[in-house]
Amino acid sequence: MEWIDICVNLTHENFKGDREAVLDRAAEAGVRWLLVTGSDERESRRSLELADRHPDRLRATLGVHPHHASQWRDQTAYAFAEDAKHPLVRAMGEMGLDYYRNHSTPAAQRHAFEAQLELAVDLRMPVFLHEREASRDFGDILQRYRDRLPAAVVHCFTSDAAALARYLEMDCHIGVTGWVCDERRGQELQALVPRIPDHRLLLETDAPYLLPRTLPKGLPHGRRNEPSFLPHIGEHVARLRNTDPEALASQTSANARAFYQLPD
Repeated sequence: MEWIDICVNLTHENFKGDREAVLDRAAEAGVRWLLVTGSDERESRRSLELADRHPDRLRATLGVHPHHASQWRDQTAYAFAEDAKHPLVRAMGEMGLDYYRNHSTPAAQRHAFEAQLELAVDLRMPVFLHEREASRDFGDILQRYRDRLPAAVVHCFTSDAAALARYLEMDCHIGVTGWVCDERRGQELQALVPRIPDHRLLLETDAPYLLPRTLPKGLPHGRRNEPSFLPHIGEHVARLRNTDPEALASQTSANARAFYQLPD
């Protein structure tokens, strides 16, 4: 089976000591492609540098996460516009709104989100989106740009049925992480996963975050998530959707290839 992980924070310091081994384990697990996520201007550049070193397995995104929205400057847009010319950059993001933590003010988040959507429209690039506890404002802003964007994925979806319906109505893809494996806080997502149309479902680890709670205890890397665990998430999602893992892997990989224009 072949899997594609649409969100790996591979520039995170948790991978500093064994990044190459992490990539090797992902390949051994059948994870063919990894999308390395940009979270601010510096990390976006590092994501591209990593992809440039591993063009046979990595692609990059460029974005400013809502946690870092206060860092957004006009020159950030200029830097992203230049870096987006690189053929290994396949989406703009991670961008969006996060009212759960509010590491940047809601006003700063909305400003950075709209600025990045405008840039993505200008560049005709797909967008990789983050939303937590902000579905109304997020949906209202995205609605104004959606018909001018080639594609959009709401990554690590954890919202409610109304938000899911609205995002699907806007023709968004939906990214599902190991949150779905959490028996405490993942119950609502477990109930909603079967409602995601086959052609709109994407899978991700969001590593090193969101280690699936259903993994065996005593893993050698402790609480760190990594892309080699994506098949475990896929098997859990397949059970929830009453399908077999091989079919799910094939469908979600085809979706990711089309969304990110990935080669074989």
